[in-house]
Amino acid sequence: MKILVTGSNGLLGQKLTSLIASRNTHELIATGRGSSTNNIDQDGYFDLDITDRVSVQKMISSARPDVIIHAAAMTQVDDCELKQEICWKVNVEATANLLEVAKEVDAQFIYVSTDFIFDGSSGPLTEEAIPSPVNFYGHSKLAAEKLVMAYPGKWTIIRTVLVYGVTPEKARSNIVLWVKNSLEAGKTIQVVDDQFRTPTLAEDLAQGCLLAAERGAAGIFNISGSELLSPYQIALETADFFGLDKTKIVRTDSGKFIQPALRPLKTGFIIDKAKAVLGYSPHTFRSGLGKIKEQLALYNS
Repeated sequence: MKILVTGSNGLLGQKLTSLIASRNTHELIATGRGSSTNNIDQDGYFDLDITDRVSVQKMISSARPDVIIHAAAMTQVDDCELKQEICWKVNVEATANLLEVAKEVDAQFIYVSTDFIFDGSSGPLTEEAIPSPVNFYGHSKLAAEKLVMAYPGKWTIIRTVLVYGVTPEKARSNIVLWVKNSLEAGKTIQVVDDQFRTPTLAEDLAQGCLLAAERGAAGIFNISGSELLSPYQIALETADFFGLDKTKIVRTDSGKFIQPALRPLKTGFIIDKAKAVLGYSPHTFRSGLGKIKEQLALYNS
């Protein structure tokens, strides 16, 4: 199977391309901006601007993948709120570009979406929950979902939640690394306890995407961790696991923070469908922290 991955330099993209390459049963085509950050064979990596319709058409028409896993996106929620035109171009128009040429090559289209398409009024959520985003990022991802659902070929939407993990260059932060690095630096941090998510290890999300490709699964799948936690609980567990000072973690609530974009209060996913149909099996949050500890030791050696 020939699998094309967009956004291969991102956290998910790096985990996904590494997973695909480790199988030795698929042909990997990776795309991203600039040079590859994941030691991908340069014959299989393409510097591609997915907002450039002509470049997308030329590259994918030539490669003719069986599956396109669209992991590239503008995900910085506040940046999306402040730079809506750019957000729309990257998250919606680029998806339309990819879908157009995917149709020509009859590729399965797997789109990575988010819990931020929901308003946060309840959770955890099934695949049947009704979207109602409260910020522009969620609005853009929902608009792209609708484009994917109109795709005449086989399509799959993978929704996920609060992805965490580490890459060799350690340049991309997330809640776990932020808590760990802040506490190691002796900083006091304020963490909200009125939002709830099912945090997702990046390796698990990559596993879910590849399972959907290998099984030719169609429709919507929730891919996340299984534990509903607040960021405050996540911070406490992270501090406990790494032996850091939990007294520097101050409990607060969302009303104390002024941010350009609203955040849904309670989301998180029920992942029964992914377990039953895909055979998906995520790490516990604590075992995910163990994975990060192992990787940090390897990357720092």
